[in-house]
This record gives sequence, structure tokens and C-alpha cells, in this order.
Amino acid sequence: MVNATLTAEAAERAARHPSAVGVRGSGRDRHRRRQAVVAYLFLAPTLLFYAVFLALPLGFALLLSMSRWAGFDLGDIDPVGPDNFARLFADGATFLTPVLTNTLLFALGTVALALAGSVLVATCIDKLRFQGLWRTLYFLPIVTTVVAVGNVWKYMYEPGGLVNGVLNALGLGSVAFLQDPDTALPAVVVVQAWASVGSAILVLTAGLKSVPQSYYEAAALDGAGPVTVFWRITLPLLRPSLLFVCITQFLTGLQSFALIIVMTKGGPGDATDVAALEMYRQAFSYGDWGTASAAAFVLFAVVLAVTLVQLWLFRRKGEDA
Repeated sequence: MVNATLTAEAAERAARHPSAVGVRGSGRDRHRRRQAVVAYLFLAPTLLFYAVFLALPLGFALLLSMSRWAGFDLGDIDPVGPDNFARLFADGATFLTPVLTNTLLFALGTVALALAGSVLVATCIDKLRFQGLWRTLYFLPIVTTVVAVGNVWKYMYEPGGLVNGVLNALGLGSVAFLQDPDTALPAVVVVQAWASVGSAILVLTAGLKSVPQSYYEAAALDGAGPVTVFWRITLPLLRPSLLFVCITQFLTGLQSFALIIVMTKGGPGDATDVAALEMYRQAFSYGDWGTASAAAFVLFAVVLAVTLVQLWLFRRKGEDA
């Protein structure tokens, strides 16, 4: 009853003095507008950066994907519609096979090896002393330049290099890792996985730290062995971290370029030719910027599709966990 009386009195005051309500309302609107202006002023440098270095290049690349252009003179841009995309998938074209196939195999191989290696190493590190030291040692390849990593492994794969020296010491013959089309791509996959294990280890060791110790204590009381504990407790609780590592490693593999151009330059033949390297060649070696841009958008579509699928899996598995 009291609330109803107060509400009626407030309504009567608003009816007697509508201008006061309007003034207060307009004052609040002006205050909100000023806040919005200030917010956009603070965001302006970031928005300008994205406009100059993301939106404009993206729009220009989309224009080039529908055109024929040899570079340098903007007046020479010749619109050709979807011909560049059709040429990528025409009969006899190499973009779908082997370029895009190599790209997917490279990414899948990198994810499989890096994930298996990082899980093993992170589990071992979690049981050792001086864990910070071990994590730092495994993270060193991440801060080393790709050119240095590629050149070191390139010499290790040589017939007289360290890898073949170990094989010879074991009584096995030498292998032409980077000269044989059958072994070139797997050899580069191993290097990429080795170089990316460090970042995966950091994520997985953090995930291991979040596993409650009470689960392990309960498993020990039940007489569970190390293998059972690993499969029944550690891996299920590491699922969010594992999926995050899968997403990041797969996207890195799809966009890989520097390591391949350092170690094999896409050879022998086209055994290690991947999408990013093919785009570089079309643009800078052959002067065909239209085809390079079309290939970039095809790769973008592949990356987007893979990302959406992995995010869907990540969300579903996270809910199940």
C-alpha cells in the first residue's frame, strides 16, 4: 500500500513538472554521448591501425583475387571475375593436389607429433624438480629464429650429418631425407613439431597444475597403476588444454612458410610445396598477384572452416568435461 502511494505521488509530480523530467533525461543523454565520444577517441588509434593494416589490405586483396595484375602500376589492374579461382581448381592445376594436400598433411603431422611429444614431456616434467629450468630449455626453440632452426636441421639431415651418423652407428643405411620426395615432407614435419613442442609444453604443464591432487590420492588408494591414472584421470582433465594446443598448432601448420622455404624451397619437385609458399611464388616469382590473392582466400576459407570445427569441438568437449 505504501509503495502504491509513493508511485502515485511520483507520477503526480512528473505530470506537474514534465519539463524537469525532460531536462534530467536530456542531461543523461548528453552525458552518455560524451562518454561514447571519449571512448571512441581512445579507440581511434587502434581502429586506425586495423583500418590501415587489416581492412584496406584485405579489401585490396579481394579486388586482386578478381583481377589480373602484374604489380607496381595500379592502372594495369584488369578485372577478370572468378577466373583466378577457376584456374586454381582447373584440370591439371597443382593447387589442389599436391599444394593444398601437402598443406593439410603438414598441419596434421605437426599436430600429431607435437601433441604426443608435449604430453609425454609435460607429464615427465611435472614429476621432476626444477620444473622452471626444464620448461625454459624446451621453450628455447620458440625464441630461436626459424632461419637458424631450419639451417641447423638441414645440415643434420645431410648424408654426413648427425641424423645419418646415428643411423649408421645403429647399422642402418643413410637416408636422403630432404632429397627424396617420399621423405622430404615428413622430415620437415618433424622439425616443425620439434620447434613447436615448447609452447605446447607450457600450456599442458599449466593444465597439469590445475588437476586436483585428491584425484591422484584417491586413485592410489584404489590401487590404480600409473598407466590407468594417466588414461583415466590425467588425459580427461587435460582435455581443454589439449584442444587448445590442437587448434593453435593446426593453424600454425596451415600457414607455415618460412621453415619450408629455408629447408627445401618446396622441393624436391613439389613434394613440400604448401599453400603459403605457392602464394609467394605466384606473386613474387611469376608476378601473378591475382592468382596469389585467390589462393590466399582459398587458404583463408580452409583455415576458417577448420577453426570453426575445432571451436565447436572445444565448446562441446568443454561442456562434457
